[in-house]
Amino acid sequence: MKLIKQRAKTPSPNKQQKMAFAEITNANMFLITLLLLSLSSIPLSSSTITQDFVMCLVDNSDASFPMDSSFFTHDLNASSFKQALETSAQNLRYLMPSKPKPEFIFEPLYETHVQAAVVCAKKLRLHLRLRSGGHDYEGLSYVSEMETAFVIVDLSKLRQINVDLESNTAWVHAGASIGEVYYRIQEKSKVHGFPAGLCTSLGIGGHIIGGAYGSMMRKFGLGADNVLDARIVDAKGKILNRAAMGEDVFWAIRGGGGGSFGVILAWKIKLVPVPEIVTVFTVTKTLEQDGTRILYKWQQVADKLDENLFIRAIIQPASKTPKSKERTISVSYQGQFLGDAKRLLQVMQRSFPQLGLTKKDCLETSWIKSVMYIAGFPSTAPPEALLAGKSLFKNYFKAKSDYVEKPIPIEGLEGLWKKLLEEDSPLTIWNPYGGMMAKIPETETPFPHRSGTLFKIQWLTLWQDGKASEAKHMEWMRNMYSYMEKYVSKSPRSAYVNYRDLDLGMNGRGTDAREWGKKYFKGNFERLVKIKAKFDPENFFRHEQSIPTKFK
Repeated sequence: MKLIKQRAKTPSPNKQQKMAFAEITNANMFLITLLLLSLSSIPLSSSTITQDFVMCLVDNSDASFPMDSSFFTHDLNASSFKQALETSAQNLRYLMPSKPKPEFIFEPLYETHVQAAVVCAKKLRLHLRLRSGGHDYEGLSYVSEMETAFVIVDLSKLRQINVDLESNTAWVHAGASIGEVYYRIQEKSKVHGFPAGLCTSLGIGGHIIGGAYGSMMRKFGLGADNVLDARIVDAKGKILNRAAMGEDVFWAIRGGGGGSFGVILAWKIKLVPVPEIVTVFTVTKTLEQDGTRILYKWQQVADKLDENLFIRAIIQPASKTPKSKERTISVSYQGQFLGDAKRLLQVMQRSFPQLGLTKKDCLETSWIKSVMYIAGFPSTAPPEALLAGKSLFKNYFKAKSDYVEKPIPIEGLEGLWKKLLEEDSPLTIWNPYGGMMAKIPETETPFPHRSGTLFKIQWLTLWQDGKASEAKHMEWMRNMYSYMEKYVSKSPRSAYVNYRDLDLGMNGRGTDAREWGKKYFKGNFERLVKIKAKFDPENFFRHEQSIPTKFK
């Protein structure tokens, strides 16, 4: 039997686990036999793919896997397959019956399983989609419209987290949610944290590979800026750390987007200091409360505030009164300050008095509870709620993103309000830059949106009736996006790679990949393509917006 030699330090099967697995090997092989017998009654094309992959996995992994909880096919158990497919997927647009479905879903238990999956997919010429948290806005981690036969390798069971306070580092595996990472850090220390996402159900594997912004980025930079090492599986099925992959590839995976260079197994992250007291607040203003002028002022100061202070603006239509059907625009200013309320109020009075923040608006809490506040957890929820790792955000939606380099004028905002009030459930979130984000060169990592950026915009429109009104909402989004063109970054009109937008362009359409690649990566795109061509010349890891091996 051919085995891939296990080089993983964690998580690989330990001696006790190997003994336990040895005891169930016969039972596991019996389950495999039953699976193969069952597959024999399925139409040839589907059953042959699945049988060949299962046997290849057995031949190429040095750790057994329980078939009933690691392998899901729609032919054998439609309900468990459906649950495995949908459990972490956010965008319901890509779960509709008309969308392509994988041949099967494989959930590795150990790193050797991931190696075997890559080897077998390559041997059998199967296209892989890689999923850690399932938050891809265009469903690229669980849907393929460019390949007819594809499989999902879901890393959700690789979620080990090892925190080492002595070195101020942690190894975190790709399937862990960012909420779990936060929890395990605060479990060891109340004065350590990590500067990453605001949505705590994000899978850490895909989150960091796209940059990983969060409420402490103005103080410490992105999550990707605080990565010291990584473990990936390359297209040959080999596990590589930073030294083995080389500095070019290590540069590329810290912001170059997922699904292009290999399978992220784990990140070694640098912990950052956080105070014992963190203050949070939310202050909402409507148009009738001078909301437009306050937001105009926010644009002028948000990137220049004390770097310990992060204030984002959450903008959406709202009823003018509780009983009124007439709508207005509300802007909620949600803030996190690394310090106490007294100092925060001094900063606000000096830099942004127009918001009118008061002591009553402020909540002093711990860093971990401030994270939960921003993520929308109830105030009574304990930190253990972060371990659930499940997203409550499941909608049919379309998203886009923009970067702003000059304040949008009053008339531009007023035009935007008209656009937002035309749509049923639009939402836009404006996240401030500046601070450390402006100090890091744009070539330091593939993520280029640094100095000169005032804030980033996320655009969303949500609906609940699926295909019935999809065209209407997609048209609204594109019209709104067109309206905003003159107010946002230009040459290129930049976008955030972790807010995937296939409207920008796709591989395999006969167009120059620079048309969309430069929007995400600016001048860094050329370097990414060169690294890709050298590291994965056969383009094994690919999807609709993966880094190509050449521009056309």
